[in-house]
Amino acid sequence: MKLQQQLLQLSRRRLLCGGLAAASLGHPFLRLHAQDASRDLFTLGVASGAPRPDGFVLWTRLAPDPLKGGGMGSAPAEVRWEVADDEGFRRVVAKGSATAVEAFAHSVHVEVRGLLPGRPYWYRFAAAGANSPIGRTRTTPTETDEATRPVRFAVASCQQYEEGYYAAYRDMAAQPLDFVVHLGDYIYESSRGSRHVRHHEGGVPTQLSAFRDRYALYKTDPHLQAAHAAFPWLVTWDDHEVANDYTNDVSPRIADPAQLLAIRAAAYQAWYEHMPVPASMRPRGADATIYGTHRFGRMLDLLLTDGRQYRSHHACVTGRSASPLADCADRWAPGRSLFGAAQEAWLARELAAPPARWTVIAQPTLLAEADRKRGTDHGYWMDGWDGYAAARARLLDGVAGNKANGGSALVVSGDVHAFWAADLRQGAEQGVERPVVATEFVCGAITSEGPSAASVANMLGKNPRLRYGRADKRGYALMTLDARGCAVEFRAVDDVKQADSGVQAMARFSVERGAPGVHPETA
Repeated sequence: MKLQQQLLQLSRRRLLCGGLAAASLGHPFLRLHAQDASRDLFTLGVASGAPRPDGFVLWTRLAPDPLKGGGMGSAPAEVRWEVADDEGFRRVVAKGSATAVEAFAHSVHVEVRGLLPGRPYWYRFAAAGANSPIGRTRTTPTETDEATRPVRFAVASCQQYEEGYYAAYRDMAAQPLDFVVHLGDYIYESSRGSRHVRHHEGGVPTQLSAFRDRYALYKTDPHLQAAHAAFPWLVTWDDHEVANDYTNDVSPRIADPAQLLAIRAAAYQAWYEHMPVPASMRPRGADATIYGTHRFGRMLDLLLTDGRQYRSHHACVTGRSASPLADCADRWAPGRSLFGAAQEAWLARELAAPPARWTVIAQPTLLAEADRKRGTDHGYWMDGWDGYAAARARLLDGVAGNKANGGSALVVSGDVHAFWAADLRQGAEQGVERPVVATEFVCGAITSEGPSAASVANMLGKNPRLRYGRADKRGYALMTLDARGCAVEFRAVDDVKQADSGVQAMARFSVERGAPGVHPETA
């Protein structure tokens, strides 16, 4: 009763009250149930993630005043949840309650088990007389499933809030997807870009409360909420969730490891509080284990990685930026790692195991070699894989070494604010070209501005492994895998500065199973 009285006393200035209905065009079940939702508590929507054959994780956060700490005070609150196998909730198949506590910003992470594999489910929450929007999710097929049903998913990254609207998510929410992969830069800690259409609240976050408010700001967006409510998500992080270009315990602007680790602990905590991830990913101070294997029957093994927490410090550059292009022997040092020794060993084991029809390595940034310097000199970006060349060679050796894989390895990447398609070849960059062992697709950015057309043209001209590149458009990638091949579509927003912008197919590619390499199609 006390909580209900507090809700009645709160200001009615809700940034997005009713926003879910506006965002859910193309999603009848969201539109149908938007009127049933009381959003005074569930202002940040609902989400699901980490799907398994028998269940998934359900997420929400109670936040009646989302941009000012949440507004829940210090008292715990009971949150009821239920899962149905029909959108009308006539057949509830699982239900229970969870306690939302101040220590985790009154978020809840419900790990549902005991469901049937390979089918959709619907879920909702309730607390203190308020009802959440309804979400849709699905379980994965079993490993013994003989079905040949394709797997379809979207890949996204880099959604700087100020630089544009999330029209890409509105379009994504209308797609018939099995899941979404988000490769990081879910929030940005700092301002960047030009022609801002909206603004961050507060400065650069360094404390837990500020990180919580930054996540809340991003998650009030109705299009982002609609995409979360429509599908389960698999999520990792990149640098802007903590500090730009950070590597393990330092960043170009924060050289004191103790200071950076304190910020990292707060950032990881806020990330966990706002993502649909299991308790096994809960941070322990500045540490959290978030990499792992996600299997979708016999069709797909998705290897989700963490490219920031364990990486070696930048090579070849000193000072406040990793951006100046450089080249030196240290970038080839065998001891340098982007994933860290333990994660590299896990990845090697997974790549050596009997694979599904397809193996997708979901990792943070462009893997293919990218000499970026204009003219005949060589220059590489040290925050990318070119700063970890020996580690890249080990990764591609692992891909090539699994003969059972049969050339069905794909790499999906983010971070660089451009769309790329690349052939990945085993072996050192200098010398004779070796056969293609995998195919890479970089998903572009949801909103974040990219490099110039001249920079993209230069990279395409100097790097024959880059088969396609474009950075003047924002958007995401769609991928469809079946027993014979992979189809990839780059979808681009017409104008990221317009909330109602159209979204179109910009480029299409195919990859034949057993014959890696980029094959452009007619868009």
